Amino acid sequence: MVLNEIIQSIVKSFNVALMITGFVLLMMLVIEYFNVTTKETWQKGISNNKWIQYSVAVILGAIPGCMGAFAVVAMYSHRVISFGALVAAMIATSGDEAFVMFAMIPDQAFMLTALLIVVAILTGWITDITISKRIENKIKSCSDLEYHEQAACDCFQSSIIIRQWKNLTLSRGMMSLFLLMFVLSVVVGSIGPQEWDWKRITLIIVGVVGLFIISTVPDHFLKEHLWKHIFLKHIPSIFLWTFFALIVTHFITDQVHLEGFIEDNVLFIILFACIIGVIPESGPHLVFVTLYAQGTIPFAVLAASSIVQDGHGMLPMLAQSRKGFLLVKAINFIVGLAVGLLLYFGKWL
Repeated sequence: MVLNEIIQSIVKSFNVALMITGFVLLMMLVIEYFNVTTKETWQKGISNNKWIQYSVAVILGAIPGCMGAFAVVAMYSHRVISFGALVAAMIATSGDEAFVMFAMIPDQAFMLTALLIVVAILTGWITDITISKRIENKIKSCSDLEYHEQAACDCFQSSIIIRQWKNLTLSRGMMSLFLLMFVLSVVVGSIGPQEWDWKRITLIIVGVVGLFIISTVPDHFLKEHLWKHIFLKHIPSIFLWTFFALIVTHFITDQVHLEGFIEDNVLFIILFACIIGVIPESGPHLVFVTLYAQGTIPFAVLAASSIVQDGHGMLPMLAQSRKGFLLVKAINFIVGLAVGLLLYFGKWL
């Protein structure tokens, strides 16, 4: 009996992880497509106004995935934005976990994103008026930072679409087959919501958009941006981390029954979540996302973890300036811990 329950849990976790990974893949495709087709146009409205800098940095940070955060680091490296704006972007970003949160807990994900934006702008402003001027010269100038700009791409050329399908590449064939099977699985109810609600309809619509992108983009863009960067680099780790997190949370909630321990030690869990958030990696935060989705931890823990962690967003900064990296992490750790405690003791959300 116990073995059957374990097998059922593994199968259920696998299906949920597959649904989440498919949604993440689709959203990454759409955002990558948007980033390349609108190359640099988002930068042109930035001026010397700090509030515009905060707004741009936070919007880029709030975009699911790490590309927006990478762009903010590149702008800071050339002193286009202030250190406070950099801090704000890293608070607003949740990296690849944002895709997972919007797939698992969409309503709460929107609420969390709004909270992160408010906290990010306020923290960025306070950072600039208190310490930015004193530490600016101590952080290595980044004008020599190597940042790979995305090449311009005419991503829809009707004249080459048929020719590309006649000379079908492995990457286009594999991605098209995966997305087609994903969409059909959602339609028949094998993956995702069983009832016809807005979540199921959204998965199908985004899936069709993803198929359109895969079917029409030039071979070079598909191979370099979608196949190598997203499908091979990001998707396997996202699936494995999600599957692992689901299995762990099932073990915690159904087998070990740590709910009582967590309820009695929420302060420790908040501190632990902030410490884990310092790691410049996307996966560990998924444990807190899944625990929250299952009702095991309060919103305060998820909020604290989301504020501190930034996925891979700070890795370019780590390569350029360890002092800058550590300072951003220290500020966000303090803010994340403070907000988490405030939400917990205030019994908000």
